[in-house]
Amino acid sequence: MIIYFDSEKSYLCQRPELKIIKILFMQKEGSRKRRGTDTAGPADPRQNRRRKSPAKGNVGRTPTRVKTQGEGVRLNKYIAGTGLCSRREADELIRTGLITINGKVTTTLGVKVTPSDVVKYNGKKLKEEKKIYILLNKPKDYISTTDDPFAKKKVTDLVQNACRERLYPVGRLDRMTTGVLLLTNDGDLATKLTHPKYNRKKIYHVFLHKNVKKTDLDRITEGIELEDGKVFADAVSFVDPDDRKQIGIEIHSGKNRVIRRIFEHLGYRIVKLDRVYFAGLTKKGLSRGSWRFLKEKEITMLKTGKFR
Repeated sequence: MIIYFDSEKSYLCQRPELKIIKILFMQKEGSRKRRGTDTAGPADPRQNRRRKSPAKGNVGRTPTRVKTQGEGVRLNKYIAGTGLCSRREADELIRTGLITINGKVTTTLGVKVTPSDVVKYNGKKLKEEKKIYILLNKPKDYISTTDDPFAKKKVTDLVQNACRERLYPVGRLDRMTTGVLLLTNDGDLATKLTHPKYNRKKIYHVFLHKNVKKTDLDRITEGIELEDGKVFADAVSFVDPDDRKQIGIEIHSGKNRVIRRIFEHLGYRIVKLDRVYFAGLTKKGLSRGSWRFLKEKEITMLKTGKFR
């Protein structure tokens, strides 16, 4: 399917019906004059305020309880949910006897706990973390991985003053790719948004080094055979009818560097790659490098999957 992008009205349409698809390629990035040029921080200082009661609209934060299924949740998952460490690291703590349940040391992996159990690490009671959800307009030269000790710039550096909880990026944008990136400590939601079986939509604005042939756009929608399998775009079109170097592409594939590899396969070099939509979220109102807490309705949208 070929789509048409109206750069003035900032929405995607389907031809020949010209039916609005709802989500847009964002107009211009938020005015840099508001907070200087490309500086990290919340788009609005008021977004950084913490409210005492979630019931009164604590933006981007929801208190959580231990989920119980059958006999409870796995101990390593519970420990990771407290923000102490990852699940893999939690397994090591369990093996070395540093975790107690109701006063008894356990070294058994796979054991489950319920909300009534008291879990301690080195004698200190562990408590569930509040779930935090932050939307970042990622700038270039920052990497999305959190486990590279040699990385000079990580996306988590841009939100380090947002909260005390340990956040992780949902999915990855490579170092030179900019745009929409969600960070959270909600592992269940992160899995739901990134696992291939959930098929979450992403839209990219691609700038190329030369004009793109219409026949190549057709090839992208028909499917491109890459080294790790065939990949299809759900929709692709020129962003501006007068500029054949700018392409809008909608895709569900979660393959690594898939957009870059598609165009490289066809003989094009990407000059700039910007993600403008991910799972119902856009960067509207966020200048490059800025972030904000998600609104309650956005969190609900992500958890229920009620987005296109």
